Amino acid sequence: MANDMINPWAIAAIVTIYLPIALVSYFLGCINGAVFTSKLFYHDDVRKHGSGNAGLTNFYRTYGAKYALCVIALDMGKAAAAVGFSVLLLNIYGADAELLLLGKYFAGLFCIIGHMFPVTAQFKGGKGILCSGTLLLCLNWRIAFVCWGLFLVLWLTTRYVSLGSVSAAAAFPIATHLAYGETRLTILSVLTAALVLYAHRENIVRLLRGTENKFRFHVNAPKEGEP
Repeated sequence: MANDMINPWAIAAIVTIYLPIALVSYFLGCINGAVFTSKLFYHDDVRKHGSGNAGLTNFYRTYGAKYALCVIALDMGKAAAAVGFSVLLLNIYGADAELLLLGKYFAGLFCIIGHMFPVTAQFKGGKGILCSGTLLLCLNWRIAFVCWGLFLVLWLTTRYVSLGSVSAAAAFPIATHLAYGETRLTILSVLTAALVLYAHRENIVRLLRGTENKFRFHVNAPKEGEP
C-alpha cells in the first residue's frame, strides 16, 4: 500500500525540474553585483568597508553613485534570469499556470539564498533586497505595489533603508496569502521573508536602539574622515 502512495511523476518532477531550478537559481544568486562591480572598477572588495555587507547600500555609501546602476542591473538581472529559467523549464514540461507561479516563488527563494550565502564568496553575501524586490515584480503587480510602496514610503520618510526593507519583507507573506490563498506559495513567501529578516537582524536591533544609520544621498565616494 505504501508503494501505491508514491507518485512516480512527482519524484521525476523533483529531480528533472525543481532540482535544476534550485541549482541554476542558487548559482545565479552567487553572482554578487556589489562584489563584482567593486572588484571590476575599483580593484577592491566592498565587504572590506562600512558595514561589511555585499549589497547596494554599502556599495553606495563606500563608492558613491557612479557605478551603482551596475550593481542594480546585476542583482536584479540575476533574479529575473532565475525566474525566467524556471518558467522556461516548466513550460517545456507543459506546466499549468499554478505550477508556473510556484516555480517562480521557488526560483526566487533559491536565488536569494545564493545571494546571501554565495559559495563563490565564502558564503558572505548581501541581504537580498534587490533580489526579493525583483521577485515581486515577476510575480504579481499587486504584491509588488504593496511591498515596494511600503518600502519606498518608509525609506523616503525616515531615511532608514533597513526599516523599509524589513517592513516590505514582513508584508510579502501577507500579500501573497491575500492574493492567492495557496498554502505552498504562502510557505515559500514566509521562507523568503524569514531569510531577509534574518539578514537584517543586526539592523533591527539598531533600529530598536535608535542607533541605525540613516541613508544619505551623495554622488561621489565620501572623503577621508567623512561618515
